[in-house]
Amino acid sequence: MNAVTKKLVARAELVSALLALTVYLTGLTLRLTGDGGTADRALFMAAYVFGGAFTLREAVTTLRRGRFQVDFLMLVAAAGAAAIGRWEEGAVLLVLFSLGHALEEYALGRARRSVEALADLAPRTAVLRRPGGGSAEVPVAELAVGDTVLVRPHTRVPADGFVAAGTSSVDQSAVTGESVPADKTPVADRAAALADPAATGPEQRVYAGTVNGPGSLDVVVTRLARDNTLARVVRMVRDAGERTSPTQRFTDRFQKVFVPAVLALVALLLGFGALTGEPFTDTFYRAMAVLVAASPCALAIATPAAVLSAVGRAARGGVLVKGGAPLEEFGRLRTLAFDKTGTLTEGRPRLTDVEAADGTGRQELLRTAVAAQRLSDHPLARAVVRDGAPLLTGTAPAPEAVNLRAVIGRGLAAELDGEPVHIGSLSYADTLTGPPVPAALRDRTEELARTGRTTMLVRHGDRWLGTLGVMDAPRPEAAATVAALRGLGVTRTVMLSGDDQRVADAVGRAVGIDEVRGGLMPQDKVDEVTRLRRTARTAMIGDGVNDAPAMAGATVSVAMGAAGSAVALETADIALMSDDLRRLPFITGLSRRASRIIRQNLWLSLGIVAVLVPATALGLGIGPAVLVHEGSTLVVVANALRLLRHREDGRPA
Repeated sequence: MNAVTKKLVARAELVSALLALTVYLTGLTLRLTGDGGTADRALFMAAYVFGGAFTLREAVTTLRRGRFQVDFLMLVAAAGAAAIGRWEEGAVLLVLFSLGHALEEYALGRARRSVEALADLAPRTAVLRRPGGGSAEVPVAELAVGDTVLVRPHTRVPADGFVAAGTSSVDQSAVTGESVPADKTPVADRAAALADPAATGPEQRVYAGTVNGPGSLDVVVTRLARDNTLARVVRMVRDAGERTSPTQRFTDRFQKVFVPAVLALVALLLGFGALTGEPFTDTFYRAMAVLVAASPCALAIATPAAVLSAVGRAARGGVLVKGGAPLEEFGRLRTLAFDKTGTLTEGRPRLTDVEAADGTGRQELLRTAVAAQRLSDHPLARAVVRDGAPLLTGTAPAPEAVNLRAVIGRGLAAELDGEPVHIGSLSYADTLTGPPVPAALRDRTEELARTGRTTMLVRHGDRWLGTLGVMDAPRPEAAATVAALRGLGVTRTVMLSGDDQRVADAVGRAVGIDEVRGGLMPQDKVDEVTRLRRTARTAMIGDGVNDAPAMAGATVSVAMGAAGSAVALETADIALMSDDLRRLPFITGLSRRASRIIRQNLWLSLGIVAVLVPATALGLGIGPAVLVHEGSTLVVVANALRLLRHREDGRPA
C-alpha cells in the first residue's frame, strides 16, 4: 500500500468513525426522548455498520494469517451485545473503538509525516550545465553520474556530488544534523574525484536536500536520485518502522496467547452463570463486558508508536536508527567500545610539537624539515608540510631540497643547500655517522614518544636542529562527548586501537576513556568485543568499514560519518550521518527516553486490563470499560509522540 492509498484509507476510516458517532448520538437522543419508536434501533444498527466496517476488515485479515488480535475481541463483544438486544451497548463499543483507532492513526500520522518530510527536501528539478555551454532545467530523476549542475545561492542541492567550482557554506542539518553550515571548496582534480568520490574530503562533498548558502556552486553528480544519501535515509527510516523491537515481539507473542485465553475465560463465565442459575441475559452481558475489559488496545500500539516517533526524531537529528531492536538495545547499554582512528581522533596526523635543539631557532628547524618533507608523499611528511609551512615567518622564499631518499619505516634523507638532511626516528638517528644526538634533545624526544607522539629528529649537515612530534589528535569534542555519555548512565568506556599502546594510552587519557587496548589486529578487536559482551551489552562505535568485523560482533553497531559511506549506511545498526561525535549523546539520551516511554506504556496498558477485568466481573458495564480503554490508548499514543519533541540537550521540550 503506497503513501497516497494509506492517506485515503486513514481519511475514510475517520469519516466512517464520525458517521458512526453521529448516527449513534442521534439514536441515543431519540431513545432518551421516547420519540424513536424503532428508528433508534435502526440508527444503532447503522452505527454498527459505520463503526465496525474497518475493524471487521482488519480482524478478517489477521485471522487469515492465523493470528488473534484485540480487534477480534471487540467484534465478538459487539456481536454478543446485539444477540441479547443491547444494541446501544454494542454500538457505543464500536463507535468509541473506531473513533479511538482513527485518532490513533491521525496521531501516528504525525510521526510518519516527520519522516516523510525528509523525502520532500530534495528538489524536483536541477539546472544542468550543457557540455557545449549554456544550461537547462531538467528533472532530477534524469541526472546521470558525471553531470554538472549549477546550485544557485540559497537553493537546495539537487543531488549527491562534489564541488567542481565555486565556494560557499551549506546547511547540512537535514542530512547530518550539523547545526553550523559547512564550508565547501572545489576539488583539485575533477577527474580523480569522479573516479573515486569516496576519497573526496567533507569540505568538497555535498548531499541532496541540503541548503546552499551565499555562493554559487558547480556540483558534479556522483549518485543517481534513487541512490542518493537522502533517499537512502528516507527508505531506511521507513523500513525501520517495520522492524520489530524485542518488546514488540513480546507483545505479539502475548496477544497470540492472551486472546484465546480471554475467549476461554468468557466461556467459563458463561458456564459458571448457568450453574448458579443467573439469568442468561445477565450472565452473557457480564461475559461480554469482561471480554471488552480484557482487550488491551493500548498494548497493541504502545511500542510501535514510541519506536516510530523516536526513529523519526533521530532522523531529523542526523542519526539513522534501523528499527526498534537497536533503538531499545542502545537504550539499555552501559558499555561502549570505541575505535580510535577516525572515531575518537580526526583520522589524520597533525604536527603537534616543534622542539628546537640548543643554539637552533624554531624557524630554521621548520624550514629545513618542510623543505625536505615536501619531496615525500608519506602521511607523516604531508602532516609536517601542511601544518609546518603556515608557521614559517618572513618574506624569504622557502628553500628547495633535492635528491630525496626514503629509508622505509625509519625516515628519509635529502640534500639542502649542498648539505645532507636526515629526518627520522631515534633509532634511525643512532645509525648515522657523525656527531651523536645531544643528550638534552634525546631526552626530549623520548619524553614526546612516551606521551604518544611519533617523533622525527632533524639533522642538517653535522648539526642536530631539533625534533618534531606528530600525532593523530583527538577530536575537539571527544572529551566532552565521553563525559556526556557518562552523565547519561554509561558506566564503562573502552578504546580499541591497532596503534602502539603508548599512543593509544595518550589518546585515552586525553578524552577520558576508562580502558585502553592498543596494538590490536582486526581479529583481536573482535575478540575484545566478544569478551566485553560476556559481561554486558556492548555497542561498538567505528567508522563503518575497517571496523566491520568488530561491529558485527557487538550488541549494537554505530557507524561514524555514514553520510559519505554507502557501506556504513547499509551495515551499521545506528549511523551517525556526520563525523560529529556529539550526535552520540543525543541518540543515547533519545534511546534511553524511548525505552522509558515504552515501559510506561506497557505498564499502563496492562494495568488497565488488570483493573477492568475484575471491575466488569463485578458489574461494570461495557460503555465505561470502553471509555477507559480508548482513553488509555490515546494517552499511550500521546506519551509516545513526546519523543518527536526530544531536545538534543535532553531537557524537556
